[in-house]
Amino acid sequence: MAETRAFLVEIGTEELPPKSLRVLADAFLERFNALAVVQALQDEHSAAGNEIFCSPRRLTICAPALRLRQPDRQEERLGPALNTAFDGESRPTKAAEGFAKSCGVTVGQLERRQTEKGERLAYTLGIKGKTATELLPQIVTEALAKLPIPKRMRWGTSEAEFVRPVHWVVMLLGAHALKAEILGVKSGNKTYGHRYHHPGAIALKHPEGYRQALAVTGKVLVEDRAGTLTKKIATLAKQAAKRAHGKVQLGKTLLEEVAALVEWPVPITGAFDEKFLALPEEVIVAALETQQRYFPLRDAQGKLLPKFVAISNIQSKRPAEVRRGNERVIVPRLTDAMFFWDNDRKSRLESRIPELDRVVFQKELGSYGDKSKRVAQLAAQIASEIGSDPKLAGRAAQLCKCDLVTGMVGEFPELQGVMGGYYARYDGEPEEVARAITEHYQPRFAGDALPAAKTGQAVAVADKLDTLAGIFVIGQKPGGDKDPFGLRRAGLGLMRILVEQQLDLDLMQLITAALAAQPVRRQQQAIADELFEFLLDRLRAYYLEAGIRADVFEAVRVRRPAQPLDFQRRVQAVNAFLALPDATSLAAANKRIANILKQAGSMSARRVDPGRLREAAEKSLHGQIEQLQRDISPMLAAGDYTAALRKLATLRTPVDEFFNRVLVMDPDAELRANRLALLSQLSAMFLHTADLALIQTD
Repeated sequence: MAETRAFLVEIGTEELPPKSLRVLADAFLERFNALAVVQALQDEHSAAGNEIFCSPRRLTICAPALRLRQPDRQEERLGPALNTAFDGESRPTKAAEGFAKSCGVTVGQLERRQTEKGERLAYTLGIKGKTATELLPQIVTEALAKLPIPKRMRWGTSEAEFVRPVHWVVMLLGAHALKAEILGVKSGNKTYGHRYHHPGAIALKHPEGYRQALAVTGKVLVEDRAGTLTKKIATLAKQAAKRAHGKVQLGKTLLEEVAALVEWPVPITGAFDEKFLALPEEVIVAALETQQRYFPLRDAQGKLLPKFVAISNIQSKRPAEVRRGNERVIVPRLTDAMFFWDNDRKSRLESRIPELDRVVFQKELGSYGDKSKRVAQLAAQIASEIGSDPKLAGRAAQLCKCDLVTGMVGEFPELQGVMGGYYARYDGEPEEVARAITEHYQPRFAGDALPAAKTGQAVAVADKLDTLAGIFVIGQKPGGDKDPFGLRRAGLGLMRILVEQQLDLDLMQLITAALAAQPVRRQQQAIADELFEFLLDRLRAYYLEAGIRADVFEAVRVRRPAQPLDFQRRVQAVNAFLALPDATSLAAANKRIANILKQAGSMSARRVDPGRLREAAEKSLHGQIEQLQRDISPMLAAGDYTAALRKLATLRTPVDEFFNRVLVMDPDAELRANRLALLSQLSAMFLHTADLALIQTD
């Protein structure tokens, strides 16, 4: 058993960006683990036990067990072929001597090895494993270099680049401090505590004492993979809310952001003037959460209270002053919001339509006014197809971007759509229109609610399609990690609406209509096909997230169903089919049939001649195929693919019997062609739903 030690690396920095702290921490751990495994300091099992710790000023990895050195290994090297290694008098050539020199031996010490390309010179080189002390600085440096940092910075006169300036580095292997230079800073065993409570150095004796030393001496609580700090903050906020006779509203995103901002969380309960409750709740919540990172409080009935919980990063000796300070800063935010709320309502929403012509959506695609006109046209078309009122959809689409030019949305951009709905109701617009204005941005993020009303669905689908079509036609589709227009999110949201809200719409027709409305016209059919495939890729990610096997998705995809709802039915049908006892055998048979037909080519194109069926097994199979075709035709017409595949599953026995007793590639050309036609007919019955030949049966 190789000797191991615990290892700790801590990168101490200036305050890291809170919204990307967890992403950086997780990426650091992932890359470190991969490199530790590659360098044989850990196996995958032990690497899975490595822990990441982070706080606003540090990224830390603790590996409980790293090998102190790589295992020694042997490396087989192949040299030149014998006919080039020796001349006609069996003397070594320069090729042989050069190979021997590269191995550190003489030609006489080389071996002869028989290979696929003939006999060659060879040598087995013994390579002594490097120590962890040698390898770890390189591993840490490489892991840090590969972190997803959009823009790196330099500081002072250093050439090192990182997301924030680095002030200290800790590297401990057991009780031994490793000496190295990481990001321009020399490593050692000294960390630093809370900026105010313990700004001095803390000498670490061993990796295992890291967390306790920070908490007890340094007054720093670090976050880990289990979200320990996030959970503590949630508990503190709940306790503070209970003391204030309220219930705290805890959003996951805000909780994680607060955990990335504080090292010593202390809850502070504050209040604001009740007059601000006249504002829409979403405005108050946005002011509290987005601008101040406070947690709102609600009463037992869920109504918003004029109270909040803030999480301070300091244990103050004068908590009342801290509370008053937190209360003071929220007043101007809410006062501004009240002004915008009153002022925006002085103008009707529809009066702002001309202003949209002065707001650029995209320079080649025109203004938001142009976009609204395109969306209104497409939304009306969609509404008529899904049983909604085209006039209401068109009206909602005309107004849906108008709140972009209001004072409230200028101050709180995250409230676009929400404020439009409020202003539309105030103006006396139909509730269906007001609701659609609010819903058309949904889903805004993964897991968000979908538009519930038909009009909202029509406008949401039209808006997302218009954006996708426009950006694709000007050649700015997403690439790599770059997606400035959020097309992947828009595409996934679009497909979720069509599938989960069961909208029976032809996606290719909608794409074609959206492209036709764009001010730029380029290779319409090619772009339509490209956008269709892009959306199917979003659907693939959606299904994989839901636990659907990749081969099930691909088996349906090759059929290119135009309606995502039809795609969904096929996926569900194949999934249900795979649960049947006969599924594996029939999937394997489909794969075998596909290979036979592919090799046969055009020979399988003819129709079956019942008079040329000789064997009992092929007659039986043909008879059952004919009957099943009559049975499943109405099922397929109704889109009931599950019932059709369940019916086709009864073919397992006759199919097995056919392959056991019938020679498909018979020497007789007519018999062979007829049997190929029978297999083609059988394959086509399954292909109505999916290509089961793509299902993995191993």
